[in-house]
Amino acid sequence: MEFRPNMTEQELLTDLLNEEKHLVTQYASNITESACMNLRQLLMTNMSECSVDQYSVFDQMRKRNMYKTKQAQQQEVDTAKQDMQNLKNQTGI
Repeated sequence: MEFRPNMTEQELLTDLLNEEKHLVTQYASNITESACMNLRQLLMTNMSECSVDQYSVFDQMRKRNMYKTKQAQQQEVDTAKQDMQNLKNQTGI
């Protein structure tokens, strides 16, 4: 996280959001590389908490019009669901 004097609220939130995203990615990577079930469980718990924090920052930015999102078309949502179901069927996961 980079802190500079006189950062705007949006700059601070953007920096925090990016850090939370990075942490989620790092937790996920380390989970896949850990064979110790206790460590995996701890990392998964931490990743879940970090994901909640990330969403909180994102939601604050969205509510303040600092993070623009577009509404997904229902067809895009349906296609994504079908793609995930197909992947689940193919992999058995």
